[in-house]
Amino acid sequence: MLTDAYPSLQPQLTLAQLAREQCLQLIIRKGLPPFRQTALELTKALGGESPDVKKASKLISADPTLSSQVLRMCNSPLLGMHSRVISIDHATILLGPVRLRNLALTISMADFAGKALPESQMNAFWQHSFMTAMLSQYLAERLKYFEKYQAYIAGLLHDIGQVPEWVLLSDGAGEPDEAPSDWVDNTSVEQEYFGTDHCKLGGIMARSWELMPSFLDVLGNHHKPELAQRDSILVRIVATADYFLSTKVQTPPLPPRGQLFEQETLRFEQLGQGLFGELQWPSVEEALEQEYASVLPTAQAGLKGLLSGGNGDSGSDSKPAVQMDHDADVKLPKPSSQARAPQTQTAAQTVPSGSAPTLLSRCKSFMKLLFS
Repeated sequence: MLTDAYPSLQPQLTLAQLAREQCLQLIIRKGLPPFRQTALELTKALGGESPDVKKASKLISADPTLSSQVLRMCNSPLLGMHSRVISIDHATILLGPVRLRNLALTISMADFAGKALPESQMNAFWQHSFMTAMLSQYLAERLKYFEKYQAYIAGLLHDIGQVPEWVLLSDGAGEPDEAPSDWVDNTSVEQEYFGTDHCKLGGIMARSWELMPSFLDVLGNHHKPELAQRDSILVRIVATADYFLSTKVQTPPLPPRGQLFEQETLRFEQLGQGLFGELQWPSVEEALEQEYASVLPTAQAGLKGLLSGGNGDSGSDSKPAVQMDHDADVKLPKPSSQARAPQTQTAAQTVPSGSAPTLLSRCKSFMKLLFS
């Protein structure tokens, strides 16, 4: 649970930073839609060496939205079932504990962010989160990390702390100063403007959801994996996937800096070599490029594309396929050509639904009082 009085996340904040940081904490406590409790309970039920599939089936059956999505996934062309699946018990067995857990978390994260963010930001946020999850899981498998399913979940949730920042800006509550165009995933710029960053905010959210300590480590330290305290390997896996994707993104609001960002590329190489060794890393990096090209079309298609089995590439001749490996993680079709993953960095222009607008109006009024 969140404490009633969380201390300032950064000492010696300016008045503007302090106001924004306090608004962010208020948004986290009262202005965000609830994260689906079923998914959090499923993570516990299906974790460890002895997953409780029966309990998982009961949890899913009690959640109509999740039930329909699970059945939709089972009947997706990606799985290629010969007969229609209509039972949650049957679907639970077919999907297996790892895929079931990942699916539930994926749906829940998309639902959570979708209720808080305008569509333009939601699409970019979803694509990056999903890509990081898939590539983190791939790296964990190559590394033979003992809890590879955790890599997917950690990658999926690693940037969840950006959601309250987007919510704050969506109502113009950042006035009178316009938010920097390069604040997204840039912790130093976030600190300068918000008085905090998405890593620290994500840590607060993860504690309120009672996530595993290793996930807290990832959310809080994926930009500084050397500070990991609980699971340094998992943090470095997610950080490697995250930095890899940053080398694929060019942000239009910023001056051109070439095909790759030098700093991100250097960090990516250092992390990769640290995980796999200098001799093995080139082959892993090449395979990671191939995995990126394979996953990209589904990320671009969005959650609907994942559940429907669409590959997001109407010109591709590739057919959906399934890689049956242990828990049968979905292997996605490769695109006809490699593209860059999009990432939107403009502030939202619409107001999210729910309780957030009233809360943000109070934040905005508070800030206007400070700066008028």
